[in-house]
Amino acid sequence: MFQEIAMDKWRMLKERGAVTTVDVRSPSEYRLATIPGSLNIPLFDDAERAEVGTLYKQVSVEAAKSRGLEIVSAKLPAFIKQFAEIPGKKAVFCWRGGMRSKTTATVLALMGVDADRITGGYRAYRQWVVSQLDTMEYLPGAVVLHGNTGTGKTAILRKLRAAGYPVLDLEGMAGHRGSIFGEIGLHANNQKMFDALLLEALSAYEHEPLIAFEAESRRIGKVMLPDLVMGKKETGTAILIELPINERVRQIVEDYKPWDHPDACKRAFQLIKSKLHSPIANEIQACLDKESYEAAIELLLIHYYDPKYQYSALQYDGEPNYVIQAKNAEEAYREVERILKQLRSGSI
Repeated sequence: MFQEIAMDKWRMLKERGAVTTVDVRSPSEYRLATIPGSLNIPLFDDAERAEVGTLYKQVSVEAAKSRGLEIVSAKLPAFIKQFAEIPGKKAVFCWRGGMRSKTTATVLALMGVDADRITGGYRAYRQWVVSQLDTMEYLPGAVVLHGNTGTGKTAILRKLRAAGYPVLDLEGMAGHRGSIFGEIGLHANNQKMFDALLLEALSAYEHEPLIAFEAESRRIGKVMLPDLVMGKKETGTAILIELPINERVRQIVEDYKPWDHPDACKRAFQLIKSKLHSPIANEIQACLDKESYEAAIELLLIHYYDPKYQYSALQYDGEPNYVIQAKNAEEAYREVERILKQLRSGSI
């Protein structure tokens, strides 16, 4: 018979790399939000789940169970093989530790495959994540990158992370760049997935002296930043990055690749078009229609994003600790890294 595994024991095994976590919910549930690092081996696909769910609601529990058994029986050999090919200990979960994970764990136990069931399922995990973000005391200090749109803050952070520095890529976790155009070409995460990814990152860096991240607003796309991150932003060491506008335009073009998403760019612009003076708005629209993206971006920076940033900067209490005036993002990166090294060594 399979074993139930409590959330705290599962987390301990996961931190040691001693368990493979498997989400047996449908592919669409998995895409919406899951435990970071988990595999998806669904007991039912989306259509099968919908069919069984309809029988459960409209006919009877027994009818749903009977149809579910039919569906599962036909796919058992391939289903079990997928689990058997995963080495070591496994832990399975569904939405709330219900029939799908119980059926999976029972069948695997009968076939001699080592797999426990996480008590409470994804719902218990989600409750734990929310509780941790609400109550955890987080000791590392923060280095916070400020700057106008296009100053390469995200690119700098990702380069720092590749170099081994502790970095929170908040936009990467949100699947959104934090602007009206921010979701173009990306898959935006919901709050559940963002919170899970954030907690994983925070936990990975909890013994570091400093973490670096971008000065985001409270909302990034579909998600809201928790008080913990906003508090670190307000008390952290602020680095303001300034780049020439032509370099900022180049950086935005490189990040967004607007030629791959012309219609999405036009749709996004409609959301802010009324906030611009008509002659400017019409000029930007014409540039987008002609796919003259550099010209459109420069106009957007001058007439929309820069004034918006200046207004929000006025709400920021205090001057930045450092101002970096660089020719390009690479030069800004080198200066940010220099400051980080000095802060970590305690020499400044």
